[in-house]
Amino acid sequence: MNTTIASKPRPPVKNRSVSTQHMVLAGMFAALLAVISQISIPLPTGVPITIQVFGIALVGTVLGWKLGLMSVLAYILLGAVGLPIFANFQGGVQCLAGMSGGYIIAWPAMAVLSGIRVKGRNRALTLACSAALSILGLMIVEIAGGFQWSLLSGDMTFGAVMAYSFVAFIPKDIIITVLAVVIGNQVRGPLEKAGFLRKSGF
Repeated sequence: MNTTIASKPRPPVKNRSVSTQHMVLAGMFAALLAVISQISIPLPTGVPITIQVFGIALVGTVLGWKLGLMSVLAYILLGAVGLPIFANFQGGVQCLAGMSGGYIIAWPAMAVLSGIRVKGRNRALTLACSAALSILGLMIVEIAGGFQWSLLSGDMTFGAVMAYSFVAFIPKDIIITVLAVVIGNQVRGPLEKAGFLRKSGF
């Protein structure tokens, strides 16, 4: 007598929140940050003019807050252990403890704020909200960086550093941060359609 054994249905496989594919994306954008960081103009103050915040906002906008945070943390950790991937091909813990270290330490906060996915039917409004969150992250970076700079300089108060930053850095940084949000949203769309990123974001 033939008997048929009914096979039990397999339980659905849960999608891992962070897959190998996502890890690769985070690594690729960490490498992009390393390249962007070399675009800098050294200054006598010890804090160079860079477009690094453009890279941070771009990474957060494209990858979302979780993968963006992972990518930025990976970049910072690799630089801290000695890889010459910070501005002007520098590396090591001394970069985090130096004049510009406060800016680097605050980058993860900017990446998270830039990576928050604002939902809405009005595309212009959602883009404006995303830009506002990124600029908020930028202000955190400027304040943290200015505080450490003033602490280590010995001859500049925090107020003097911020006044200088509002002339030399902040206007440029606001412009490139907004530009990064606009470009990042354009880049993220095809990645979502290709299945590399979820529309809900991270």
